Amino acid sequence: MKTTFAAAALALLLAACDNAPAPAPAADAPASTVDAVRQAPAEVTTNLFILYTLKEGVSPEQFEEWVRVTDQPAMRSLARVQSFRTYRAERLLVGEGAPGIAYIEAFAIPDLDGFTHEDMAGETVQAVMGEFMGFVEAPQFIIVSEVE
Repeated sequence: MKTTFAAAALALLLAACDNAPAPAPAADAPASTVDAVRQAPAEVTTNLFILYTLKEGVSPEQFEEWVRVTDQPAMRSLARVQSFRTYRAERLLVGEGAPGIAYIEAFAIPDLDGFTHEDMAGETVQAVMGEFMGFVEAPQFIIVSEVE
């Protein structure tokens, strides 16, 4: 039953991610590069979800401030990231107890190959990932597809 609700939650997040407006490019990003990537006809947008909990000793307030100030602006500035959102898991819809995860990040990436081969190796992602791994415990990076 827990798996069914997790799948439903992921489907809801996917819908929110797909319907989200594209964030504005970073002020220092070259407009021509950002525009070219975002306007290029993309055959398939890949959806990436990251599910995780916080490390012992990391407060939600501390982490969420970092998300707002560092993580979201950096990830949203990447030309190959169509949208990026961070969600806090608050409670179970049905049943007792707490969710098995604390946060879910949802990315829409029109050019996964470019993202994995260029952006992930770049200075922005490497710096953010280094800080991210200091906050979180056992993140799961999951590529998802909508069942149609």
